[in-house]
Amino acid sequence: MNFEILYEDENIVVVNKASGLLSVPYPGFSGKTLEDFLEQRMRKMGTWKKQHRPFAVHRLDRDTSGVMMFALDERTQKKMMDNWQTIVTERSYIALAENPRNSVSIPEDGIIDKPISLNSKNHSGYVSKNLHGEKRDHNKTVSAITHYKILAKGKRYTLFQLDLETGRKNQIRAHLSSVGYPLAGDSNYGAKTDPFGRLCLHARSLEFIHPSTGEKMKFEVEEPKEWGKMG
Repeated sequence: MNFEILYEDENIVVVNKASGLLSVPYPGFSGKTLEDFLEQRMRKMGTWKKQHRPFAVHRLDRDTSGVMMFALDERTQKKMMDNWQTIVTERSYIALAENPRNSVSIPEDGIIDKPISLNSKNHSGYVSKNLHGEKRDHNKTVSAITHYKILAKGKRYTLFQLDLETGRKNQIRAHLSSVGYPLAGDSNYGAKTDPFGRLCLHARSLEFIHPSTGEKMKFEVEEPKEWGKMG
């Protein structure tokens, strides 16, 4: 299965997305996405309608696994996107990152507060100046804040817990790479190893206030156990 339903009602659906599955389509993409599979499931169940179908409110990268949510009508989608910072009270990720290849080290916990550059199509890139001091030529930058905690250290890898204060595209990947800890399997951001044949980033938990009932809800899916055994 490419996904698992964690919760569903008339307004929202919460899923556990597998690594390798694109969340939503983009122009020119002809393959199946998580959004497509959810629509297909609803059609089979007889619950799909033009006004009652999956609407994206946030995204996970194709190679990121974990907890993700969709609205099931446009009113709920708009309410969630307009009030995302107050509705979502926690977004926690687990990442397995390569250790620095030099003497760079960071405290056991802290905050990475570095703006992320955007290119002309508003796609997130690197922090404005990367680890090696290379300057990136982008049109503009956006603020990005990541709270981190080191859960375990080995000779080659470090296991992180990360909580997002902002939700920029590629934020965790860019931030960890900028402090010398590229995600395992993330060659685009400087990783040299790929121990599991995937990007080692997992959306572990999502806590939010239900947009219709006002109930606080939290969903959590553990990261692959093998990540904690890497030395």
